[in-house]
Amino acid sequence: MRDGDVPAESSTSHGTVATGARRVFVLAKDGSPLMPCHPGRARELLARGRAVVTRHTPFTIRLKDRTKEQSEVDGVQMRIDPGSKATGIAITDEKKEIDKHGALVGVRRGLVGVELQHRGQQISKALEQRAGYRRRRRSVNLRYRAPRFDNRARPRGWLAPSLRHRVETTVTMVDRLRRVAPVTEIHVERVAFDVHAMSAGRDLSAAEYQHGTLAGTEVREYLLAKWKRTCAYCGATGVPLNIDHVQPRCRGGSDRVSNLTLACVPCNQAKGSARIEDFLSSNPQRLARILGQTKTQLRDSAAMNTTNGQLTEALKTTGIPVYWWSGGRTKWNRTTTGLAKTHTLDALAVGSLDHEQGDAIVRVPKQVLVVTATGRGSYARTRPDKYGFPRLLLTRTKRHYGYQTGDLVRATVPSGKRAGTYVGRVAVRSSGSFNITTVQGTVQGIRHKRIRLLQRADGYAYTVKPETT
Repeated sequence: MRDGDVPAESSTSHGTVATGARRVFVLAKDGSPLMPCHPGRARELLARGRAVVTRHTPFTIRLKDRTKEQSEVDGVQMRIDPGSKATGIAITDEKKEIDKHGALVGVRRGLVGVELQHRGQQISKALEQRAGYRRRRRSVNLRYRAPRFDNRARPRGWLAPSLRHRVETTVTMVDRLRRVAPVTEIHVERVAFDVHAMSAGRDLSAAEYQHGTLAGTEVREYLLAKWKRTCAYCGATGVPLNIDHVQPRCRGGSDRVSNLTLACVPCNQAKGSARIEDFLSSNPQRLARILGQTKTQLRDSAAMNTTNGQLTEALKTTGIPVYWWSGGRTKWNRTTTGLAKTHTLDALAVGSLDHEQGDAIVRVPKQVLVVTATGRGSYARTRPDKYGFPRLLLTRTKRHYGYQTGDLVRATVPSGKRAGTYVGRVAVRSSGSFNITTVQGTVQGIRHKRIRLLQRADGYAYTVKPETT
């Protein structure tokens, strides 16, 4: 078998999908990507001294005696299923094979599955917290700069930081995978959500798109009619009613009219910023009635509609042919093949499959590499109190004893109550007593002498989980 080749799969009838071990990325002697190989083949190459490990996660080896010109590289396809909170990426290869009836059919095999977890919600929360600090400082007439003019022009293509993060992290992961896999094509699912019809809960046509929920009325009159001039929380009538957010804005609630309700003054003050589930935990019937009148949040759908065009333009700059496919085709491929609904399996189903001619997906990876965007730390030099004023001075030294927070390490503790081997991201302290976050949880108080570096921090955390079948 050639170095870097993918071993042949066991014969299938193309009616069921086989599973296999996650592939190992292989680089040529000059660093060029070759075809991914089976983990057993990688162990053999390492044992013979013909390869060295260049990266722990995703696991990548480099051959010491073979260049790309001396190898046969068929190329692989990258398939992307963009999402608001997570994006699925699948590395596949497609070949023509003869089925049991003697017909020539196309088979698609999943080599590697990657689930990229975005951190757009954390970015939004941090920006809202900073804005709240600044508003509070101005409201109490503290010495602080005046607010900027709201009517500021934004450059063409501007995106909010939380949305721009989704595009940039997806493109970054595509570039990183291109360095270790011979990607020849990129297939992306592109969908557009009709948020107006989703808000109405039915199909719209013609002039119905010009009339929203508040057509012919205004917010207060609409809510008074919807809630029959009663407090939604206690049922009081004939008292002054305030407009209240069912899910508070500080907990991710929006200003949509479906997230607004009426509350008497005592209930409004008692609820405050609490979640509706916590506030009405003792009255499940009333809670179910209120939640039944609210509508599904459209935040994720709006984010996808906003970032689709930017992701399109960003992927075109890679120089690799990019093909766009509808979400309906992806769903058809997935359901016809009998795959479960996950981000990585959706990505595996992106693209064209001629089911009438016998084309099929015959293999999915057993494991999924979960990549979580964690950032590279903070520029802040202090920790604020609840009013937004500095209370602690943070050290300017981020590296201690050769390690910095976010590094992937392996700790071996021979004895004591923490005895064992731990692999995960480290959180450093100047005292030399570190914390290690693993899949099972966080282990505290590991001395730096027991730790060995596996991979430097790169802004992402890596874990592995089994693929859903």
